[in-house]
Amino acid sequence: MKEWSETVQRMIDWIERNADQPRILETMSSEIGYSPWYCSVLFHDVTGFTLKTYVSRRRLARAAEEIRDTDERILDIAVKNGFSSQEALTRLFKEQFGCTPAAYRKNPVPVPLQNFKTVLFPDYDEKRIKTMEESRMNVRVEFIPAHKYMGIWEERAENYCDFWEYHSCDEVCGFVTSMDKMAHPIVTAHTAGWVNKGGKKTYFYGTGIPSDYNGPVPEGFEIREIPESYYLVFEYPSFDYMKENADVMSAVEKLAWNFDPSEKGFAWNEDVCPDYQRHNPEKFGYQVLRPVKKL
Repeated sequence: MKEWSETVQRMIDWIERNADQPRILETMSSEIGYSPWYCSVLFHDVTGFTLKTYVSRRRLARAAEEIRDTDERILDIAVKNGFSSQEALTRLFKEQFGCTPAAYRKNPVPVPLQNFKTVLFPDYDEKRIKTMEESRMNVRVEFIPAHKYMGIWEERAENYCDFWEYHSCDEVCGFVTSMDKMAHPIVTAHTAGWVNKGGKKTYFYGTGIPSDYNGPVPEGFEIREIPESYYLVFEYPSFDYMKENADVMSAVEKLAWNFDPSEKGFAWNEDVCPDYQRHNPEKFGYQVLRPVKKL
């Protein structure tokens, strides 16, 4: 039920703001307005995690990102993220990721971080009121140099939703998020897309990586060399995810998949390069990128 998802999303948002609290369940339940028992049961029913497991994994993920991205003392990072001591953080870190925080700071390899969980999604009911303005859509040209991409190519999936029928969203996204600092500056972490050959599209998910990357590759992922290419970028700027997401994605993809590239002096280059998908409603909106070559 939507009401359950709304309540659990409130819990998740509260945890994110108060991850350092020592008595998460008791304090949160009093502010949410339900008993600790009910909060625990509802959280597990909606997310598939116990609340204790989610909090532990989320604290660890936040600590790992700070260890990776800052020079702050590991002790201070541990305390800030709700660990009783540096030793407690180190013990869990090694148990979950196979290395110590200090070793990870020196060599930040891909690890399965627990991303911020989202359980409340836009309403895709056909009765929704369309609020997006199609006049805000745009088509432009972007050049992406040759690069490497580390991801999962799923031959059974044609789109984002299909992809997660075959893979764990938490696990795959956790690995990709852990690569955020090392990601390619243009083909960033969580840039996904399609291989489009002979009119058949299959979906992939992952991140661009530096050309000199020689670190480990998580199980199920592979690295591919992507040649340089111009791209037509079909885009809609930042929007309200809950109210406009379905309409924005539908409109942008309709434009992208039906566009004649000769209008811009190009032909499609999809036999050589993949299509890319960028989705960040609050930051830049939604983009579909199709590779092209000059006529």
